[in-house]
Amino acid sequence: MNTPRFHTVGIVGTGAMGRGIAQIAAQAGSTVLLFDTQADAIAKARDALGAQWDKLVDKGRLDATDAAAHKQRLRPAARLAELAGCDLVVEAIVEKLDVKQGLFAELEGVVGPDAVLATNTSSLSVTAIAAGLKRPQRFAGYHFFNPVPLMKVVEVIAGLKTAAATCAALTDYARQMGHTPVQAADTPGFIVNHAGRGYGTEALRIVSEGVADFATIDRILRDQVGFKLGPFELFDLTALDVSHPVMESIFRQYYDEPRYRPSVITAQRLAGGVLGRKTGEGFYRYVDGSAQLAPEPAAPRVDDIPPVWVSTRAARRAELYQLLKDLGAKIETGQSPSPQALTLVAPLGFDVTTVAVVERLDPARTIGIDMLVEDAATRRRVLATNPATRSDMRDAAHALFARDGKAVSVIRDSGGFVTQRVVATIVNIAADICQQRVCSPQDLETAVTLGLGYPLGPLAMGDRWGPANILEVLFNLQTVYGDPRYRPSPWLRRRGAIGLSLMHEEA
Repeated sequence: MNTPRFHTVGIVGTGAMGRGIAQIAAQAGSTVLLFDTQADAIAKARDALGAQWDKLVDKGRLDATDAAAHKQRLRPAARLAELAGCDLVVEAIVEKLDVKQGLFAELEGVVGPDAVLATNTSSLSVTAIAAGLKRPQRFAGYHFFNPVPLMKVVEVIAGLKTAAATCAALTDYARQMGHTPVQAADTPGFIVNHAGRGYGTEALRIVSEGVADFATIDRILRDQVGFKLGPFELFDLTALDVSHPVMESIFRQYYDEPRYRPSVITAQRLAGGVLGRKTGEGFYRYVDGSAQLAPEPAAPRVDDIPPVWVSTRAARRAELYQLLKDLGAKIETGQSPSPQALTLVAPLGFDVTTVAVVERLDPARTIGIDMLVEDAATRRRVLATNPATRSDMRDAAHALFARDGKAVSVIRDSGGFVTQRVVATIVNIAADICQQRVCSPQDLETAVTLGLGYPLGPLAMGDRWGPANILEVLFNLQTVYGDPRYRPSPWLRRRGAIGLSLMHEEA
């Protein structure tokens, strides 16, 4: 084992985060001193970590000798003064600015002048926490994610007065602990919590408009884009007493920037104690840890499907024609649809109603289909009705597009489809992070894929489905909603024609 960058590490706070950081620090070869204001919490943490290492030994993933060495390096500290010999102290306590400021003021008087002090804050300003310190150059943010041993990314955050050498030392140590460090500026939410605003907040807006229910939105984003968890499944996993305050914090810290606006849906559920898995009820109800889901409605049986006419302005029109041929549809190719035809539109950002009116189509026979993502890459097709769509036309479209066994969701009309709105918002916020120089584009992609588990980094996501298409969705959503939250980032607008991931060498 290489000599650790920090020989003796103090951990203040022995909850889930503190334990996780202590585990990987001990595994990196550091002596780890655990301090908590609750004396019994230290013993519980040591027992829990010992049990964790024993399990790894039983599974053959850790040598028994190494496990014993890790346990030996884990030591209790009864008083804060016992951290005097540490060359690094990491705080993982309650997210309250005054409490953290008080702790570090005390710690600065305990440790040596060359010791590094670090906060695991997820949403507070690193600069503000360090404001009263005499040596702020030795202070930085060191934001790990829960569970620490499994979430292999850590944000290294420089405050306004943090020395470059401090961040360099923490970066080296993160690699020794087996984690991937990313560099973040001291801005609200840093990288991961900032970039993650697009997923849940836009999904909440969609459900608040009555476009679709929680389960349908989750299914669409899992099956069309490849997210491991839908946004409401993710809210239930992290719990609203964690997620909603972060949404509010970032929104307020950015002076009520519309892109980050929280939802009354999560505020109400938080007030009512409907938090997610840990309370047995969230957006889903849980029995023995399993979500109770109503079965997805079966595709309707339609004996006589009418001929289909496709708008000349449809996205991926040629691909849509081929799909209809593969499904055995009767396709009309005239300049306008016959009076019997099912009329298909595939807008980017616009709602089906507007497209029907602008293109002078009969709204009663008009159905929208989301073609942002190529059909071959999805496990679900999404159709949208408008307020005038006849039920027989809705059922005919549903039956037709389910002919080959692929799942179909039918949602109500809105500007953009679920996938278009969520993906465009994710890409736009990511572009704005690059515009603000919160981090490099490379670190953005790394942080999001490791920290949020997205199937692609947001910039790669934009390139995958076309920066021009993403911009079209955003411009059209602005038209539909008149809401500045869809205002395209200047960074996205400048790079839309040449690609986003091609610009990774530039911050």
